[in-house]
Amino acid sequence: MTALAQFVDGTLGAPLDLDRLADRAAGLAEGARAPATRRAYRSDWRQFEAWCAGHGLSALPAEPATIGLYLAAHEAVLSVATLTRRLASVSVAHRMAGHHLDTRHPAIRDVMSGLRRARGTAQRRAEALTVPLARRLLAGCGERLIDARDRALLLVGLGAALRRSELVALELTDVALLPEGLRLTIRRSKGDQEGEGQLVAVGRTGTATCPAAALEAWLAAAGIGEGRVFRGIDRHGRVGEALSDRAVALIVQRRAAAAGLDAKAFAGHSLRAGFATSAAAHGVEERVIAKTTRHRSSAILRRYIREGELFERNVAGEIGL
Repeated sequence: MTALAQFVDGTLGAPLDLDRLADRAAGLAEGARAPATRRAYRSDWRQFEAWCAGHGLSALPAEPATIGLYLAAHEAVLSVATLTRRLASVSVAHRMAGHHLDTRHPAIRDVMSGLRRARGTAQRRAEALTVPLARRLLAGCGERLIDARDRALLLVGLGAALRRSELVALELTDVALLPEGLRLTIRRSKGDQEGEGQLVAVGRTGTATCPAAALEAWLAAAGIGEGRVFRGIDRHGRVGEALSDRAVALIVQRRAAAAGLDAKAFAGHSLRAGFATSAAAHGVEERVIAKTTRHRSSAILRRYIREGELFERNVAGEIGL
């Protein structure tokens, strides 16, 4: 590209560096998605590109028939949810490169429709880490520094219904330890891509599983005075760098396994799901639950509420079984 003259208030200004602006625009466009989403899209695109190269097909731009073949070729090894995401990744790659991809083309639409009909669309969901299950996990925590870290991470994540990315992004300046409890500032989240910020309050409970008390204990034990709240701990018990969002899932799974549970059933999302499910089981109103979870979709929140209310009444017992 060549530089063009810039007019500001009707006057000739400094020339624009269009190459630099193009790079900046591309960076901003990519930044519109969460880091985890970008990682997934890049991985999906590499997989699709490699498959096309291995079969002598063009990946960019790709013919609709090529994408239909790709979806059919992976029917037996990938879930419908994963294939749906890969289709979205390929579509985004085309759009970013200036190519139009009609994902409603029959060669793509009919294949996806057939896959959904043949295999169903129910997704595997992480097991909710409800309060009773959380107590079971925490029973295995001792007095080591890593135990204090894991106890605080699990209880804050559960008590504030945080996504794993929100949990590891917490800075000390985002945390207010008050007599009433915790006030957390979530700088950016999946439901707040523009970064307007959201506040979440977690009241003190006065119990052994109080999130505020657990966080205070961790910060004091680790000597954290600034920066990220949750950090890695090496084998010598030294505090290291900030945790990645993937580390949250590993901590939950490790603690679940130590408690005799199926680790594979749990994930980082188990904390957030556990809050909503536990709240619903205790009869907390939907609007009150949503104030903490910050769900933008009431349909998703109601799914957890339904799960929390599954055993509200023992109908089998009531009919005499």
